[in-house]
Amino acid sequence: MLGVVNLDKPVGPTSHDMIGMMRRLTGIRRIGHAGTLDPLASGVLPVLVGAATRFSAELTGGPKRYDAVFRLGARSATDDAEGPIEAVHGPVPDEPAVHAVLSGFIGTFDQFPPAFSARKVGGRTAYRAARVGEPLDLPARAVTIHALDVLAYERVDDGADVRIDLRCGAGTYVRALARDLGERLGCGGYLRALRRTEAAGLRVDAAVTPEHLE
Repeated sequence: MLGVVNLDKPVGPTSHDMIGMMRRLTGIRRIGHAGTLDPLASGVLPVLVGAATRFSAELTGGPKRYDAVFRLGARSATDDAEGPIEAVHGPVPDEPAVHAVLSGFIGTFDQFPPAFSARKVGGRTAYRAARVGEPLDLPARAVTIHALDVLAYERVDDGADVRIDLRCGAGTYVRALARDLGERLGCGGYLRALRRTEAAGLRVDAAVTPEHLE
């Protein structure tokens, strides 16, 4: 059997959980995915069935599109809403200032991965080392942002939520982008919500939910 399932992953389960569900539903063991989504994220998860797993690298390496919400005015140890949050006292820039700084991220640049990530250094996984208080010195990697558009800007408590439509190349950490935006603005920032809307040529408006498959 050969095929690609355009699965709409919900918030909560891991990408591996989704593969386990597909194996249970189909009875096929040879199933993988192209491009991991964190538990916090939802959206397009290309599930590769049977011989299609041979094309994992090619499908993972393509461009992606996200609908993301960045919270400004605070920092997170994990650069997303799942880690301990620390408020940053001081003014949060207005929407025009956010637009101006965001435009500086368009193009190719070196990005440092989050301390809590699956990157490895010397055989050690970053998130495991960070959990025991021994964060690794992760090298920066070149990433490419093709387009960034602000969809909404809303003041929230002592900060602001910025909703962004993001088109990027493979290997881009969206939560690292939220972190770096906050640092450039001087107010801190982290990823509050993330939905992948396009990957491997698949669109979220044509994706199937786990409930539909079951």
